[in-house]
Amino acid sequence: MGTNNIKILICDDSILARKQLADVIKKFNDKVDIIQGRNGAEAVDLYKSNSPVLVFLDIVMPEKDGIQAVREIMEDDEDANIIIVSSVGTQNQLKAAIEAGARDFIQKPFSEQSIEKILKFYL
Repeated sequence: MGTNNIKILICDDSILARKQLADVIKKFNDKVDIIQGRNGAEAVDLYKSNSPVLVFLDIVMPEKDGIQAVREIMEDDEDANIIIVSSVGTQNQLKAAIEAGARDFIQKPFSEQSIEKILKFYL
């Protein structure tokens, strides 16, 4: 995996979670541009202004949750590749995220292998 100008959006209200995910992504592909947001509202705005190839999105966030962010991003771009990365989430929340258009789900704490698999599939 080594393409220039690939943008990946990470949106999580935890700065630590964002950093951990960014570090793992950079380990597998140091050429990507990583954009970070803190809540669902920022996720939607950053998606529209940056057109990332891949989005990693938490479900439980302030201002706008991940499910609503998925819906709004998919309204703007039905081909968006959104991966839910969450430690909390009922089956109903996960089902709602997938129904809204999320492509996959990764449970926190995530393994490096799960992130590598996603990167290989979508990049």
